[in-house]
Amino acid sequence: MIHSGIGNVASRILTLLACVTVAVAVAWALPLAAQTPPAAEDTATAPPAEAPAAEEAPAEEPPSYPEELTSLTMDLEEFELRLLPLTADQLTALAETWQGIVQEQTSAVVEATIASRTGGKEATEADINSIVELNDVRGNGFDRYSAVIDALEKKGGDEATVASLRNYRSAILVEETQRADWQALLRMAANWTTSEDGGLRIAKNVAIIGAAFLALLIVARFVRSYARRLFGKIPDLSKLLQAFLAMVVYWVTVAIGLMIVLSALGVDISPLFAVVGGASFIIAFAMQDTLGNLAAGLMIMINRPFDEGDYITAGGTSGTVKSVSVVSTTVTTPDNQVIVIPNSKVWGDVITNTTASDIRRVDMQFGIGYEDSIEKAQQVLEEVVTSHPAVLKDPAPVIRVGALADSSVNFIVRPWTKSADYWSVLWDLNRSVKEAFDANGISIPFPQTDMHIKMPAGAAAAPMLASGGSGSSAEAPVDYATGDDGAKDDET
Repeated sequence: MIHSGIGNVASRILTLLACVTVAVAVAWALPLAAQTPPAAEDTATAPPAEAPAAEEAPAEEPPSYPEELTSLTMDLEEFELRLLPLTADQLTALAETWQGIVQEQTSAVVEATIASRTGGKEATEADINSIVELNDVRGNGFDRYSAVIDALEKKGGDEATVASLRNYRSAILVEETQRADWQALLRMAANWTTSEDGGLRIAKNVAIIGAAFLALLIVARFVRSYARRLFGKIPDLSKLLQAFLAMVVYWVTVAIGLMIVLSALGVDISPLFAVVGGASFIIAFAMQDTLGNLAAGLMIMINRPFDEGDYITAGGTSGTVKSVSVVSTTVTTPDNQVIVIPNSKVWGDVITNTTASDIRRVDMQFGIGYEDSIEKAQQVLEEVVTSHPAVLKDPAPVIRVGALADSSVNFIVRPWTKSADYWSVLWDLNRSVKEAFDANGISIPFPQTDMHIKMPAGAAAAPMLASGGSGSSAEAPVDYATGDDGAKDDET
């Protein structure tokens, strides 16, 4: 190959030197011919010179390419690699050469098919074998023909030329498949399945992609763990945002790894980007709500109104935040229900984070009777509150008379405690105050209503006497349940 390349270069140099020499000689001879006038006698006697024939433009030679690229014996992978240095013009010429090769191979297949059907006889085993062998040879030719067309398309070849070359192959394969004998088709399919450039190659590529995908998942998990550790070292970065960024790193690693594997296998991934770009508008239009949830999820992760483990009230639901994905927030209620809230509803509503602060105030109210001592009740409440180990001394608890209600004198009791001890302090103090009030003879009144009934003196005594059996039976009893107070009887 090196010797042939050197020979080609040497021949080109010699051709160039010859052309330069001829050009210099012509340029030197033309001025001399113009300066030498023709003799008169020669002009008179000389026959008229024939008009010079128009110089024919030299035919433009097609771009050259290595001759070994027209061989069927070269491995297909090597063939595809040797196409890399060629220009679009060279590939166009090579594609036309391979079109001629596959045309001859197709003619051989057609002749064999016609010969097997001559005289209306059924194709023999020998005929089928001959057709299959010719199809296999032609299949190798079409593989190289397609590889040249693909390389030409990638290097900016003429679109009409590329489409014409592809249509030639498609038309032949479609027509032959429709007209071929079913036995030959089955044999060709079996041969393609077991061929190195056919089914075996595809099976090998699929196996490589599958193994690479599994390996990428394992590698991506290690990368995600490492990224999560790195994100954990960044101050003021919420756990939710750490989890989201780690997930992004995971899938980006998988995507990049798959693109590298596909490119290494010779798969053109540029159409994939075109398809994704074209479908992005449709996807965005069809997933408006989902994209809104995505934007809301990003706002939650960036602004951090809550974090994992916080007890929040948002979207009409209260619970402990379990996780936040790109579209929803998952909370767990105190009774262990798992509720998934769309992020748009969480971010678009009032968010109450009850565990964001280290300490919380426990608001309670206790009522005593009007006949009970306020000083004693104040003392009992202070003793009960201050004796609880989870109640903080700073800030000091507030115990004051808050209201004079209809049936009770209400004390407001507001101790401070750590957020984690909120419920235990609330429940413990409710019980302790009730027990302490009972021990000190302080009543906790329930709602009461005093009813005062005003009636005429004579009408008021009659029912009481009648009920006792000593009154006059002539008087009609008063039915207060129906609203009859006996006023009509008095008037009559």
